[in-house]
Amino acid sequence: MAASDAKWYVIHTYSGYEAMVKDSLEKLIENNNLQENIFDIQIPTEETLEEKANGKKKVVERKKFPCYVFLKMIYSNNIWYLVTNTRGVTGFVGPQGRPLPLTEEEVVRMGLIKVATTIDFTVGDDVQVMNGPLESFTGKVTELNEASQKVKVDVVMFGRVTNVELDFVQVKKITVQK
Repeated sequence: MAASDAKWYVIHTYSGYEAMVKDSLEKLIENNNLQENIFDIQIPTEETLEEKANGKKKVVERKKFPCYVFLKMIYSNNIWYLVTNTRGVTGFVGPQGRPLPLTEEEVVRMGLIKVATTIDFTVGDDVQVMNGPLESFTGKVTELNEASQKVKVDVVMFGRVTNVELDFVQVKKITVQK
């Protein structure tokens, strides 16, 4: 079996155990030579704007799906046994605790894989943030990273210029009508 046969599955964990489960699974893969069966482990995160008690706002990284870890793997009873017996794991998401693979559409929507996008902006262009915690903010592109599909933008936030990293799909070039 090849990596192309692998599908994404979801495991449920105890609250706050996501990172520990990911680390344990990575050690499990290494110790049992499971690189041919488990290909990727992810805990999707997103940046959100949070207001602190003192009135200051701060961009923080939060888990998109608390208590869930995503595995790209080739399913087998042996893998099921090893994963479900990992400390912090309560089981797979699916009927009677049996794994149900995610569809391609679900995988893209949850952000587990990046879909290559074409961009119409370059360094120095003015852009508007289309979604996320900084939605409707405008700024100037300072850096592009094609490999990670990320763009760095200088945004004026609370009277100061702040450099933020966003996904290509989160920004749109501002075109000036002449």
